[in-house]
Amino acid sequence: MTIENPARHLAGSEHEKGVLLIVAATLAWSASGVYSRLLTTDVWTAIAWRSLFGGLFLLIPCLFLEGGISRRQWRSVFHPSGLAMIACQTFSQGCFIGALYMTTVANVTMIYATTPFIAALFGWLILKERVARRTMIAGAVSLFGVGVIVASSIGGGTGWGDLLALGMTASFALVIIIPRIDPSVPSLPPTVVSAFLTLVIFAPFGSVASLDLHNWIVLAAFGATNFSLALVLFLAGAKRMPPAEAALIGTMEIVLTPFWVWLLFSEQPPVATYFGGAIILGAVFWHTAVDFNRGRRSYDG
Repeated sequence: MTIENPARHLAGSEHEKGVLLIVAATLAWSASGVYSRLLTTDVWTAIAWRSLFGGLFLLIPCLFLEGGISRRQWRSVFHPSGLAMIACQTFSQGCFIGALYMTTVANVTMIYATTPFIAALFGWLILKERVARRTMIAGAVSLFGVGVIVASSIGGGTGWGDLLALGMTASFALVIIIPRIDPSVPSLPPTVVSAFLTLVIFAPFGSVASLDLHNWIVLAAFGATNFSLALVLFLAGAKRMPPAEAALIGTMEIVLTPFWVWLLFSEQPPVATYFGGAIILGAVFWHTAVDFNRGRRSYDG
């Protein structure tokens, strides 16, 4: 007779739930390219109003996550680390939409895939954290892949878009580092504040008159799913599994984002993007797979 261990069954159930949540978050994030290609408004308007909808929808989970909405929590936003988070996230949001408008979705996605390695570099420079040899190797290889993509774009009309994607990646890497400088800073309130700040900064350059019903719907869906829902799903899923496994599942976004745009809009990236992207993907998958195997052994132990 075999007696099932209820605790093990519950743990397995939580893990499976975590996998589903991370997959759902990855699918929501991978829709960014589709949303950007459905929009027919100018880039300034897209940045401003997508951020507004993202901030509004993110207010709802703020009621239930990270201790809910409290005065102490929101006061921490205005500490130096909180203000740094707001500045980096605002800059990142502007660069993100700008990059999607000015270069191919594949270029943006491949450059963004180097975020963990740039974050490791900042961790070494700012926090004096030790960087594993495999991270240095994978980071150097992936940055070489970025160089291949950006170099091919110079003079080809997409160079500024690639540089914006690089700016987005670097600023988001800082968003990852800042909570480790000051762990008391919550993650959601600065994100909400940065969303509304982005609206204030970019709305004057846009045109509300260009927003017909089609654009309002796309921007609302863009902000609700890609900005807020994906973040909440990922945070909920990451609590139920080892970080390395969550990161491994999340790398599907690198492939899915340009795939949806190719499938629906026949957007073909430059040849150099295939070469540079293959280099970056190889480095990311190798590094994440190693972390996953190590994390699984420690998690099982």
